[in-house]
Amino acid sequence: MGTKERKARERKERRRHILETAMDLFLKEGFEKITMRRIAEKIEYSPATIYLYFKNKDDILYALHSEGFEELYKRQVDVLTIKDPLKRLRKHGEIYLTFALDKPQYYDLMFIMSSPGKKIREEKAWETGLRSYQFLRKNVEDCIKAGVFPAADVDAATFSLWAHIHGIASLIIRDRCLMFPKEHLDFIVRGAMDFMLGNLTGT
Repeated sequence: MGTKERKARERKERRRHILETAMDLFLKEGFEKITMRRIAEKIEYSPATIYLYFKNKDDILYALHSEGFEELYKRQVDVLTIKDPLKRLRKHGEIYLTFALDKPQYYDLMFIMSSPGKKIREEKAWETGLRSYQFLRKNVEDCIKAGVFPAADVDAATFSLWAHIHGIASLIIRDRCLMFPKEHLDFIVRGAMDFMLGNLTGT
């Protein structure tokens, strides 16, 4: 391996280390309490080194938020092999919920915490998020075209379905479902999805 390749690998590994450390600190101590200096101290880097990779804490948070969307998209791609639009949409919802429960820290960054919004507005683009939204929108559009769902504005229908699943995910990861025994939660969640889709399809 040449010097150029070695330096590129080291830079990539250092950036990864910064992100992993920052995520750990955000989870343990809270986003608002953590500073760039605190992150640098944790991994024994100088603050100046951290700033070579990220200009501020929001920049780190946005990078983590983008990683979450990349992981979600990779999981979403699995539904493309399902031809039936309703079955595909249901599987899509299951994948979304599984991701939220598997990666609650990322889900929080992606869909609940307000801080990444600042960076999104600065960038005036949200490619990773919009890609996942368009994926869901296409599924909903296919259901409408197939007559599975009643005729509706596709964006309104997509937003409604997304809000339904997001609400379920948010309530669970924020421990707002204590009225249900833990062993029954999966049954409740599946029932909620069936209820929503059943009302749309009339089944």
